[in-house]
Amino acid sequence: MRIQGIEPWSVPWEAGPRHLHLQEEDTVGTSISAESFVSAMGTRHMEMKKSFKFCIRSLLTPCSKQEFCQAFPNFTTAEQERLHRMFIQVITSLHGNVEDEFQSVCLETQVGTALDTIEQLVEEQALDRLFSDKTNVMDVAHDLSTMKKDQIQYLTKMLETAEEQNQCLRDRVELLKKERLDVSGMANAVERLRSGSVMYGMYNSNSLHNP
Repeated sequence: MRIQGIEPWSVPWEAGPRHLHLQEEDTVGTSISAESFVSAMGTRHMEMKKSFKFCIRSLLTPCSKQEFCQAFPNFTTAEQERLHRMFIQVITSLHGNVEDEFQSVCLETQVGTALDTIEQLVEEQALDRLFSDKTNVMDVAHDLSTMKKDQIQYLTKMLETAEEQNQCLRDRVELLKKERLDVSGMANAVERLRSGSVMYGMYNSNSLHNP
């Protein structure tokens, strides 16, 4: 069965709303501008665009060629082929039109700018937290340093006190040694005095017996 009149699949698709057969220079220019646009986008903006494209692909995914041809059992194989090609072109064009419309709405509402601003604020807050953590670490290091200095001063004072006590003990020992020498000297003097007294008594006794 053939459709009478104008066959839509015989009309060049380049006349449609979205050109699928682009010239080489147009493709290069579009690629360069797309790369520049992507490089200017933030992470959140890119993730939103990726999620949107994934969603419309899921919604507008064409059926298989076999299923499509089965929907037109009264058409010849050639007609089914042309219909399927046109169907693919329509789906592809619909993808592009939806993406263009979405991009236009995002530009009008400045969604990308808002997402980039949010991303920048989040990064700044993260940096603030890192700076705060760094400050806390520095405070802890300062506190530990102060504690170490206090401990060193305390130990130094203890050493000084111990040295003073040792000096006192050494002075006491020296004093005891001196006192011992003095006592020994006195004992020798007393012994000499006693010996002298004994000798004197013996001399007097001999004098009395031998006038």
